[in-house]
Amino acid sequence: MSQQTVLVTTSSFGTENCPPLDRLRDSGLKIRLNPFGRRLSAAEIIGLGDPTIVGVIAGVEEWSAATFDAFPSLRALSRCGTGMDSVDLDAAAARNIGISNTPDAPTQAVAELTLALMLGLLRQVPALDSAVKNGEWPRLSGALLSGKVVGLVGYGRIGRAVARLVQAFGASVIVTDPRPVAGDDTVRAVTLLELAASADIVSLHADAGAGKPVIDVEFLSRMRKSAYLVNTARGALVDEAALLEALQQKSIRGAALDVFCDEPYRGPLAELDSVVLTPHVASSAAETRGRMECEAAENLANALTAVQIVAP
Repeated sequence: MSQQTVLVTTSSFGTENCPPLDRLRDSGLKIRLNPFGRRLSAAEIIGLGDPTIVGVIAGVEEWSAATFDAFPSLRALSRCGTGMDSVDLDAAAARNIGISNTPDAPTQAVAELTLALMLGLLRQVPALDSAVKNGEWPRLSGALLSGKVVGLVGYGRIGRAVARLVQAFGASVIVTDPRPVAGDDTVRAVTLLELAASADIVSLHADAGAGKPVIDVEFLSRMRKSAYLVNTARGALVDEAALLEALQQKSIRGAALDVFCDEPYRGPLAELDSVVLTPHVASSAAETRGRMECEAAENLANALTAVQIVAP
């Protein structure tokens, strides 16, 4: 019989200093890494499928019914990250595939990058950096986070962490979330469109499970002309064409994006001075990434132990 295998599809994964991964190896499992070093397409995942694969440590790539069918022996999938919108949970349940994620590990890293992007936009850090490096010495006037209204779309672990950070700078926080925001008098709950009209900075911290963008033409039309949009959550939350038009027409002042509908991003938003782009690195702090990867490996090892593939 061929050696049973764990497939690691997340694009960057350290294989050292991770005891749960060693536990998988010690149980006789082969570890097979992402051969492309980037986010996989659905076709590429299906192409990697074979009957020896019993476990997957997954990134943000899509896992649908068709994808699962390419892995007939798969018993557990462990997401290296928080969001579960890329995984068809019903399809997994129908095939008795256990699903887990790592909701706690990336929280602080994502929250801190979100704060960094907000401050970068307000103080025009990218533009100033570029100007000085080009021999210029501009005296651009930025703005303070203190006194601003920050609107959070999504108020889970990361949204709450962002709220604490911006409140420490003197900003007030409004939130919209399908779950009740009860017992928290540090923020004010509003509707989505009320948030659009009231926030100086809109920051996204929701899953993209609704199937359509949250930041669409209507939302953007309600935003203040002086407002900024920050997205460190999911690319699918934003209608990128509508955002491009809003920025070109100066309907909003600027945006900072770490996630995109298609990655690596090669679109026209990269040509705008009012946009700051980062390559999906919100959770990639050295301290956080290692913790998140080990947590994902541990979740997988525990799941495979439960089905008697890995020794206790």
